[in-house]
Amino acid sequence: MALHPVILSGGSGTRLWPLSRASKPKQFLPLTSDLTLFQETLRRLEGLETLAAPVIVSNEAHRFFVLEQLDEIGIRQATVLIEPEGRNTAPAIAAAALAVQRADPEGLILVLPSDHAIGDSAAFRAVVRQGIPAAEAGWLVTFGITPTAPETGYGYIRRGGALPESPGCHTVQAFLEKPSRSRAEALIEAGDCDWNAGIFLMSAALYLRELEMYQPQMLDACRRAVAGAQPDLGFLRLEAAAFLEAPAISIDYAVMEKTRHAAVIPCCMDWSDLGSFTALWAHDAASSAPVEQGRGYQQDSRNTYVRSSGPLVAALGVQDLAVIATDDAVLVAGKEHLQDVGGLVRALEAAGLTEALNHSTVYRPWGSYRSLVSGERFQVKHLIVKPGCKLSLQRHYHRAEHWVVTHGTAQVTLNQDTMLLTENQSAYIPIGAWHRLENPGQMPLEIIEVQVGGYLREDDIERKDDAYGRV
Repeated sequence: MALHPVILSGGSGTRLWPLSRASKPKQFLPLTSDLTLFQETLRRLEGLETLAAPVIVSNEAHRFFVLEQLDEIGIRQATVLIEPEGRNTAPAIAAAALAVQRADPEGLILVLPSDHAIGDSAAFRAVVRQGIPAAEAGWLVTFGITPTAPETGYGYIRRGGALPESPGCHTVQAFLEKPSRSRAEALIEAGDCDWNAGIFLMSAALYLRELEMYQPQMLDACRRAVAGAQPDLGFLRLEAAAFLEAPAISIDYAVMEKTRHAAVIPCCMDWSDLGSFTALWAHDAASSAPVEQGRGYQQDSRNTYVRSSGPLVAALGVQDLAVIATDDAVLVAGKEHLQDVGGLVRALEAAGLTEALNHSTVYRPWGSYRSLVSGERFQVKHLIVKPGCKLSLQRHYHRAEHWVVTHGTAQVTLNQDTMLLTENQSAYIPIGAWHRLENPGQMPLEIIEVQVGGYLREDDIERKDDAYGRV
């Protein structure tokens, strides 16, 4: 019986702002190693037996990150399902289970969030192997993390009796909401409760049967979305109208809290959901990493966390603070307020601040661009186009552009003409002209783009042809 990893990769991770932003959230960032959390999730599966190609559930905005990061770690075969809009975990898992069942009616699915950190990969694989007999015997298995502190940011699972057919596995007595501090202390003292990690191992067919019992409308919507899915550039786009009819609820509410087949395996594997800077701070401390990360430094400070991927940040004589810096934003927060960063991001977004959603480097399927300087009626950007990639054939109604090649070779289309430019050569793109930039070479193409005009925002664009399906 094959084991099909299902990787959920649609989250935005706003509570780790400014490191994580909607345009490139935490699962695609290297927060705990040289690999991203998404890549770490896939890598720790290596060594499991009967492992099938992964099924990844992502969204429109992040789909090219998925393909790029799969390629970077050598994964060439994967099914990437694209949600038209996030509908929480129960519909996402249903779509993946339906896709798995098409190819393998008896297959097991191992459902994994893509943004968690697990320090002991061997322990993770061991508990997965431990859960396979229970899943084959008809249990929906979840994994409970043995608590190390009275954490109020996690849900809890209360264990029931042991399953004789699966040593170390228990029935689930109850799923418990995120508790107050005193309640969390009581749960830990009781000794029969574990953190809910949101990791599941089950038969795809059993999950769908349970969903049909408790959420028939959701299952019907997901069936139609998968049946009407269309392949596109290596992705499988779920049929949008059908999928959006699925209620947006979690697997816990939809199935696990209702089913009579829920089981839990308590485990210790150095786990964190990295859901806030409190969790990231604790993870770094537990891994013996310094409390200064990147270009951070502190002196005569107590209980303070400094992390910078941008300017040097020096903290002097402060306490109970987190100072998080990137090249375009700095967060300074009291330790007791680190769970509230998501609300701050919503306020920044409501104020119209682009830093709330986007990094200074904006990633596109063809590469990236970074705004260097802007003023009244002008903006200067640094563009990097990956080998073999090209921008859309497009035009602008309110700006002209000047392109200067600083590295590599550019193929420029300007209306009906095509030209090759090399280092220190340039092209002028008048307002309203159809144009395209392409990298025909084997190395990254770097361009300095100077925009001049009365309106310089990204929505001043009309695309005539695009290799990546954008409109």
